[in-house]
Amino acid sequence: MGYQAGFHGPIGRTDFLGLRTSRQGSTEIVYDDGANQRLIWRVAGEFGEVILSDVLQAAVAAQRVLPTLFEELKKRAIQIDRIGA
Repeated sequence: MGYQAGFHGPIGRTDFLGLRTSRQGSTEIVYDDGANQRLIWRVAGEFGEVILSDVLQAAVAAQRVLPTLFEELKKRAIQIDRIGA
């Protein structure tokens, strides 16, 4: 496993967003709500870790994490493909 970064929501919230590199070298985003939902997406294309970290930090700090994640990715024209649930 390669590079990994994780971001937790504010105190009292269990939301987690993570950034990781798979064994095949692709970048993946992981979401876990701490209860019953875990989602994984593969990032299409090459984007710097700083850009993706900024996206995840903005999303996890928001009240509605997933909608904000999708908005931030769209703003930066970053495409993702869902690979796991």
